[in-house]
Amino acid sequence: MSDKEIRIEPVDGKKGRARFVDLGRMFAAREPHSVPQLRSEQLELVDPGKNPFFGHASHQLFVATRDGKDVGRISAHIDHLALELPPEQGMGPGTGMFGYFDAEDEDVAKALLAAAEDWLRGEGMTHVLGPISMSIWEEPGLLVRGQDHSPMIMMGHHPAHYAGWIEGAGYALAKTLLTYDLEVSHDFPPLVRRIVQSGHRNERIRIRRVDKSKWDSEVQIVLNILNDAWSSNWGFVPFTPEEIAYAGKKLKPIIHEPINYIAEVDGRPVAFMLTFPDVNGVLKRIEGKLFPFGWVKMLRWLRKPTGSAMRVPLMGVLKELHNSRLASQLAFMMISKIREDAVASYGSTRAEVGWILDDNQGMIAIADAIDSKINREYAIYRKPL
Repeated sequence: MSDKEIRIEPVDGKKGRARFVDLGRMFAAREPHSVPQLRSEQLELVDPGKNPFFGHASHQLFVATRDGKDVGRISAHIDHLALELPPEQGMGPGTGMFGYFDAEDEDVAKALLAAAEDWLRGEGMTHVLGPISMSIWEEPGLLVRGQDHSPMIMMGHHPAHYAGWIEGAGYALAKTLLTYDLEVSHDFPPLVRRIVQSGHRNERIRIRRVDKSKWDSEVQIVLNILNDAWSSNWGFVPFTPEEIAYAGKKLKPIIHEPINYIAEVDGRPVAFMLTFPDVNGVLKRIEGKLFPFGWVKMLRWLRKPTGSAMRVPLMGVLKELHNSRLASQLAFMMISKIREDAVASYGSTRAEVGWILDDNQGMIAIADAIDSKINREYAIYRKPL
């Protein structure tokens, strides 16, 4: 074999994971609007000993080399909970996945995709979805629109040419995920304000802030609603108890009470909306490094993320209320309160809502009603094996 030929190496263990993560960081650093993430957090996501996703998943990491240099990476993985879902929801029996896709050129891309496909085929999978890095709840999809501005917290950023390489390897579009950009320094349109005011006059409805003094129980409420509300959505995989505990621990530092809400009807929690201040703003300033002095800026920001943009990544209403006027009213009431408090408490001027599935007409209608505009699109591809 010539030194110029592409070799695909499976990697594992602490050194292998570090090599895999550092290669991804190298590719990310080349992109003008990419934001350097904390290396320790990236290592934790691919560590089976730390990320509870691996309690129901099997995986293999691969690195491509050529002429003695690392030139690409990919993960192949199987979420065994996804195998139990109805095929009409996008996954189901035989579903493998690839993620963490980076490549120097199209030849490397094809070799990496072929290696991931071979591994999945050997595990009995009949089709592959991707990129999904690595849980559907982490970074699903390939950025295909919106490379001209930086991503927000927990959102991937990829060069535009990756889409052509994936499609050239025989993949077809399975689903598009949308994010919406929203100017929050001015109030919502009159129709939305009337809906919100009507809700506040309804004594059955209570919109309350998340209470961090009861954090564990609040997390349980939110994720129980989420598991119910999203259970029929494309790509949905339920959170396990271990993942609920893990998510609660990881999210607590960035949860600020004034911008996170639970809606109750007759005293019963039926909906929620979470908002994260955009940590990518401070990560860019500290270049993704806590040491030697980045941790000081990070701690200051965590206490009071003044001036931060906001991202609404998750909201849910119990399934029994879907397609009702009450469901949309609760959503408008929560997002209205979040807008007011983000401006008043943190001086925010913009926010993003997403991801939203491209066929989620209810959420798209809400996004349109508040005058938000699509600013990013993420593609998930599918291929038979």
